[in-house]
Amino acid sequence: MSKTVFLINGPNLNLLGKREPEIYGADTLEDVKERCAALATGAGLTLDAMQSNHEGEIIDMIHRARDEAAAIVINPGAFTHTSIAIFDALQAFDGLVFEVHISNVHKREAFRHHSYVSARADGVLAGFGVEGYELALRRVISLLG
Repeated sequence: MSKTVFLINGPNLNLLGKREPEIYGADTLEDVKERCAALATGAGLTLDAMQSNHEGEIIDMIHRARDEAAAIVINPGAFTHTSIAIFDALQAFDGLVFEVHISNVHKREAFRHHSYVSARADGVLAGFGVEGYELALRRVISLLG
């Protein structure tokens, strides 16, 4: 079994730390990646972190995970609420899937309350700030044993 976890981030998350810090905080995506990579390494796992603003690229990442990863931790960004295609790609992945949202999407605009990804996710973390990534990864580590 693969000991790799894909950390996939969707649109605008490359602006983490710069875009709306009152909602998303001051940490950058690189900060998140470094903390998660250290956590994964300490558990004997490899973290492959990636980000794209393009739906098709995210789908390609998920397809790659079919052969290369035991788990996916994904923050699909705005595609959470719009992408049946990302849901379909996740449905074709046999490993663990954890959905992460930095803000509590249920306290925000009504259109953010529905997630296509949640229907496939083994767990959803929302509102824990960037710490949600590490919490999701800790759950992956405990399940992969």
